[in-house]
Amino acid sequence: MANTFSQIYLQFVFAVQGQQNLIVKEHKEELHKYMTSLVQARKAKLLAIHCMPDHAHLFVGFKPSVLISDFVKEIKVSSNQFITNKKWVNGVFNWQEGYGVFSYGHSQIDSVCKYIINQEAHHKRKTFKQEYHEFLEKFAVAYDEQYVFEWINDA
Repeated sequence: MANTFSQIYLQFVFAVQGQQNLIVKEHKEELHKYMTSLVQARKAKLLAIHCMPDHAHLFVGFKPSVLISDFVKEIKVSSNQFITNKKWVNGVFNWQEGYGVFSYGHSQIDSVCKYIINQEAHHKRKTFKQEYHEFLEKFAVAYDEQYVFEWINDA
């Protein structure tokens, strides 16, 4: 019987609703562990994760049998419920609608992992909005600004 072999590496980026700074350092490690378990439950391999106060990056070794849209929806919905149930925010926590997903080759794994792990230092120099627009440009993604994340600051 033939098997399916694949090598798919995807970086997911999504933002907190209203681009609020709701992911605090005190809860970040627990959220990372929970999101790791969500990724693993979907038969994917988490290579790197970092949640900033207003957005998240997940770098995943992905299986071709899973729909990307279903995968990210399940991660976002489950983590919404997790954060809300933990009462880490007043009211209900939600990620913004939409996400970015960017593909990489095997030779880029190390540099993408380092980039994600070093988000704190990276964002001392660049806003999330600047970073996200650079991703869209770098990957030649055609977009209409009105459908990109809701930005609080137009910096």
